[in-house]
Amino acid sequence: QVQLVESGGGSVQPGGSLRLSCAASGFTLYPYAIGWFRQAPGKEREGVSCISAGDSTPYYVDSVKGRFTIARDNAKNTVYLQMNSLKPEDTGVYYCAVERDLILIRRCVWPDFGSWGQGTQVTVSS
Repeated sequence: QVQLVESGGGSVQPGGSLRLSCAASGFTLYPYAIGWFRQAPGKEREGVSCISAGDSTPYYVDSVKGRFTIARDNAKNTVYLQMNSLKPEDTGVYYCAVERDLILIRRCVWPDFGSWGQGTQVTVSS
């Protein structure tokens, strides 16, 4: 059974950093595409960063390029999202998601992913 558990969210001031983790259990991450998504109140779920199965070049939404970094640690079966220079508009619930053998080409949209974590809240405010 695929299970994903996010952690690392919290409250931070603008300019601060957080590292989100997504621990996978019940399966091995390697053949899966992985993605981080976020949803702010009243807004649609947005793809923040995705990596295709096979670890091609990561995709980042324009608003986080140069500030966020996605990475997977196959030995720990964990996915990370390092978030630096956080802005108030980064506030939302962040979800990780996976889909086996999914090949992504400059694409990071939530309908492509079938397995999701429960989400972790990130609040950026002064």
